[in-house]
Amino acid sequence: MVQVIWLVIAVLALFSVGYFGYSRYLSRFVELDESRTTPAHKYEDGQEYVPAKKPVLLGHHYSSIAGGAPIVGPITAAVVWGWVPAVLWIAIGNPLLGAVHDFVSLSASLRHEGKSIGYIIGQYVGKRGKNMLLWFAFLTIILVVAVFALVVAIVFNAFPQAATASFIYIALALVFGVYLYQMNLPFIPGTVAFVAAVFVGVYLGIQFPFALFPAAEAGTYPAGTFVLFSGSGSWIPAAGSLGANTAAWVPVIMVYGAVASALPVWMLLQPRDYLSSFLLYTGVGGALVAIIVGTLLGTASQPLVVADNIPAFAGFWGTTGISPLFPLLFITIACGTISGFHSLVSSGTTAKQLNNESDARLIGYGGMLGEGLLAVVALSTVAIAGVTVQGGGIGQALPNFATGGGIILTSLGVPTAFGAPFMALVLVSFLLTSTDTAVRLGRYMLEEVVGTPENGVESFAASRWGNPLIQTIPAYVLVTSGSWLTLWQLFGGANQLLAALALLTATVWLANWDRSKQLMSTGAPMALMVTITVLGLLWLAVYDNIYTKFVLGEWGEAGATVAAQLSAVVQIVLALTLIGIALSLVYMGVTNITEVRRAGGQAVADGGTASDESGD
Repeated sequence: MVQVIWLVIAVLALFSVGYFGYSRYLSRFVELDESRTTPAHKYEDGQEYVPAKKPVLLGHHYSSIAGGAPIVGPITAAVVWGWVPAVLWIAIGNPLLGAVHDFVSLSASLRHEGKSIGYIIGQYVGKRGKNMLLWFAFLTIILVVAVFALVVAIVFNAFPQAATASFIYIALALVFGVYLYQMNLPFIPGTVAFVAAVFVGVYLGIQFPFALFPAAEAGTYPAGTFVLFSGSGSWIPAAGSLGANTAAWVPVIMVYGAVASALPVWMLLQPRDYLSSFLLYTGVGGALVAIIVGTLLGTASQPLVVADNIPAFAGFWGTTGISPLFPLLFITIACGTISGFHSLVSSGTTAKQLNNESDARLIGYGGMLGEGLLAVVALSTVAIAGVTVQGGGIGQALPNFATGGGIILTSLGVPTAFGAPFMALVLVSFLLTSTDTAVRLGRYMLEEVVGTPENGVESFAASRWGNPLIQTIPAYVLVTSGSWLTLWQLFGGANQLLAALALLTATVWLANWDRSKQLMSTGAPMALMVTITVLGLLWLAVYDNIYTKFVLGEWGEAGATVAAQLSAVVQIVLALTLIGIALSLVYMGVTNITEVRRAGGQAVADGGTASDESGD
């Protein structure tokens, strides 16, 4: 059997080469200059543009990008295709694609006054290109809300203790926000008290588990679980495919995301992200230390090896028999290797807080490597837990992050009765963070597209309460299909196609900056990701939905319900629309690069502002 410590060592070795070698080259390539004034200093306003110390900003940035996706994606991929291809794609792709993507997105935004990638692409290909990229990102956000709400519901069903702990955690974040921003009480004592209270919340969750509906099978919930509603709950949409409790949690989580996105950032987002960072450091760092200690000293409750029922390689078509490794492996792992969502964070908030240009290397490139480590921890947990997936129920694999994590933490003397619910809370806290952050970003994007509202419809679309409905309603329709694997891969494809467009934006910027700039570092990853994601989305739209469902009539156990058919149609339209927008933007970008290089000379004087802003 293979010890999981070798997975960790292999990834750490390649990540070290990437950071100490390639990222140093990229820093010189984009000409990071400590003497250049960053947007945070140039436009400091105490609101959005606020210089932050490197360790503080790294914690905020890492907490923002390290959501649940680098946990869910690698676990799903390992179960379907085996742990070897999953590890290889993370170990090689992350430093060569994902970390490059995050770093150049941050660097490009630094040179464009801390603006978003939509603004940047608009400077070179025009307003139409800008709006197309914003619409692409907005549609991707809908998929983020759908899949993250579904995953939280799955974990809440498997670990009712995490549901109780999560409510306590959210309440603590609200109180901490008042403590810091309304009462202006001391920061360090408050941090100590509220972080300790989060761990107390885990203990209370263990003592008082909470569920909405009875378990589908007797004995599934821990003893003493409080169940809010009686009955089978068969009337809830998707109860037949997801189970009543899981299906009931989905709309609750979406309502939370909508409400949280509309609240002032000081009230929930900032204090929650800060508390989340401690969960992240404890969960990921503790698991990595525990793997080393447990392997060397043998202190874990069981050997830390890859279980026999997790194959090294399950074949090109995977354990499901209908999932081709290329291109679906890559869009399934998604954020563990490369994530377009990170470009929205890097160019949306981080660039406005960077104190010094040289900090971009650690925060942009190094932050993504940190997310890769989270993905490796996720792989380790599922490998140790030994998931057995029956039929197409890939969602069965997800709670095993907590199960395997609990086993790993026994190396440090933490009992599984505490360790497993704690790791479940780690997973859920990041998913909840990503869910309402995504809804908030979606509102920003639609506001930028709408501009100044000229009628009631535009006012509703741009409002802080109306916009969340535009995102959560179609997201809920998608979830009701109950087709977990298809929905996750649709999200992964859209998210990674957004990453390809962010790399396209960086390539266009570099081409317009100076004709001597080589374009391979961003152009080659961009071309690879466009190819992978377009093929993947076509497979999902044409084969998984049009052919399998509408032609063959294979709708799964729930059958061809109205909700399932509507969800399939939404998936088809979304996939084809995203492909169309992306290919149009690629054409615009390549045309711009060709024209600039053919004309010769330096089109942009300082690598930051286009010499001639394009119109429509």
